[in-house]
Amino acid sequence: MLNKLSVPADTVWRMIGGWNALADWHPAIEKSELDEGGEVRTLSLAGGGAITERLEEHDNAERTYTYSILQSPLPVANYKATIKVTDEDDGSCKVEWSSLFDPHGATETEASKVIEGIYQTGFDNLRKLLGVPPAQ
Repeated sequence: MLNKLSVPADTVWRMIGGWNALADWHPAIEKSELDEGGEVRTLSLAGGGAITERLEEHDNAERTYTYSILQSPLPVANYKATIKVTDEDDGSCKVEWSSLFDPHGATETEASKVIEGIYQTGFDNLRKLLGVPPAQ
């Protein structure tokens, strides 16, 4: 999923680029705690439940990180995702949150809708926190 924001990429990366920063900008995450030397995070979900994820790659210079889900109540298996922020020529940026996964306990369509909803909720709140108007 791709979102264009009318703010510089560095501004957005400072907000979302930290491996332990998801709770700061995604409203579904109440708390994020690091373990295993900072490579694993456990996300406490609003309303209960938790997701455990492993950092696979992190590159501040390229403004990207990739992670995998180790345990989760989500209807997915073999989940691996990447968040990337890139500059645009007009001073704005693009934020891309993409993933590959297998559906688990749901159809592919149902699982995709759940993941897309998570991403969209994050993007909507990111826009709000940055003072950027909603996407048209």
